[in-house]
Amino acid sequence: MSGLLEVVALQPADAERAEAGGADRVQVVGTLDDGGLSPTPQLVSDIRRVTSVEVRVLVRLRSGYSTDGGEAVRLRGLMASYVEAGADGMVLGFLNGNGDVDVPLIEELVADGSWPWTFHRAIDTCLEPDRAWRALAELSRLDQVLTAGSPRGTEHGLNDLLARAKADPWAASVIMVGGGLKPEHVPWLARAGVRSFQISSAARPGGSFKAYVDSGLVRTWRNLVDEETRHRLA
Repeated sequence: MSGLLEVVALQPADAERAEAGGADRVQVVGTLDDGGLSPTPQLVSDIRRVTSVEVRVLVRLRSGYSTDGGEAVRLRGLMASYVEAGADGMVLGFLNGNGDVDVPLIEELVADGSWPWTFHRAIDTCLEPDRAWRALAELSRLDQVLTAGSPRGTEHGLNDLLARAKADPWAASVIMVGGGLKPEHVPWLARAGVRSFQISSAARPGGSFKAYVDSGLVRTWRNLVDEETRHRLA
């Protein structure tokens, strides 16, 4: 496999089927309310027991992308619980009152761990994207940035994603495109150097979160990602 495919999992059955379809990783989310909120450590443990692929866990307790010192203490404890439950990494991202990446807070949150982590779609709401990406490059152990290029999704952010990936090899190496990703976007992104992709509703029949992840749909995306990223590397 040439590219990375991540699937959003809300329950153990999702993770099992994602792995059966060829996913490299699952992102565990507790609920899709408010754009996605943290799961319980028990859910992480249950998912860890049924899958051997990498498990990263969403760290977000409320809507928006801000937090405070009191919540930061709770978040650090929660992340420690996720590690004990078998998580391989985290998914987080917070902005300050100016709409910039909150570097001091994030460094505080990740300081206790040794795990890799993903900066999530908070990046798409930063007021100064170029400045935000420069800040991301300085963060400890960050190895992935989940982005659609726009708060409105990949359909609206595709051109910005292509431009950033072509202009910045580091950005291309860490970008994981997710949020309204469609099959027709993948060839364009792969040609720009993007190799990582996330699917959520697209992994489910009818795009409904009332349905489990479907291994056949995941396999279709697996084949697409591999074909396009291999073609780009050839």
